[in-house]
Amino acid sequence: MEDRKKDHIALAFKANLSNSENDQRFSYEPLLAAHPNGETSPIKFLGKTMQHPFWISSMTGGTKHANEINRNLAKVAQKYGLGMGLGSCRSLLDSDRNLSDFNVRSLIGDEQPFYTNLGIAQLEQLIDNDETDKILHLNDTLKADGLIIHINPLQEAFQPEGDRFKYAPIETIKKLISKLNIPIIVKEVGQGMGYESLKALLQLDIEAIEFGAFGGTNFTKLEQLRNTNIYEQSDSFSYVGHTAEEMTLMVNHILEEIEPKCKQLIISGGINNVLDGYYLTQISKLPAVIGMGSEFLKHAIIDFDDLDEFVSELVEGYKLASHFLRVRQ
Repeated sequence: MEDRKKDHIALAFKANLSNSENDQRFSYEPLLAAHPNGETSPIKFLGKTMQHPFWISSMTGGTKHANEINRNLAKVAQKYGLGMGLGSCRSLLDSDRNLSDFNVRSLIGDEQPFYTNLGIAQLEQLIDNDETDKILHLNDTLKADGLIIHINPLQEAFQPEGDRFKYAPIETIKKLISKLNIPIIVKEVGQGMGYESLKALLQLDIEAIEFGAFGGTNFTKLEQLRNTNIYEQSDSFSYVGHTAEEMTLMVNHILEEIEPKCKQLIISGGINNVLDGYYLTQISKLPAVIGMGSEFLKHAIIDFDDLDEFVSELVEGYKLASHFLRVRQ
């Protein structure tokens, strides 16, 4: 106790915070709950039961580190009861050469939601070539619960080897829904979606929308950094988009206009701490979980123990928030 008091004295001035730093989103209620004691609050999401409201968002695809990364992510998803989306599975459409990098269902278990991932450009090609059976084969092989479709027109536009869409992505998604009876999540890749795109998706028979909002890893910017021949004026495109908070409020507004068919959200993009995610899931009028990509990835690259410690802190932080914080009206 004496050492603790010495620490308090030594650090007291460094711990001073100004009024301007106060987080105005929450009412802090220190009298109304005990500390969390290890309990969980399971939630129904995507037809399965998650133990905590965190989604491991799609990040890495066919890289040399994908095997280790995906295995670490799958193991931590199983341990904490989280959902997981794979990175792009494009390489598996015509070859099983990289199958071991993605084949992690045995690690994550059957209880948590687990989704494959393809880009809208690949879906265009599969539909045009009447090869949508490859999607069913992909999901059967990986024992996945459904498919994530990532929408990335700006990324493709600035990618040196990028694809070009022949059709509006919403039309491709509608075609796929008419052909295949599988659960579908639609996501952006770092710039989010505007009001009209969200409204169109909410009216489709899909399982969830993942925001992939502005503020996290921006794949348009990433491709511009890769492309040494890019024009300077093109850089401005990486700064357009919509934040996770903006998109949450847009969805809430849309619900005043329509009765949605899609009724679940993965709020992701720029969510790098528990309180940001907790706030947005609490103000969302649709059931929502917190999606993170790069935050999980940077720990999974190191090793499982580092990732495990990170997720443990996430889980405990969310419990503290749910016990002592209320969103201000």
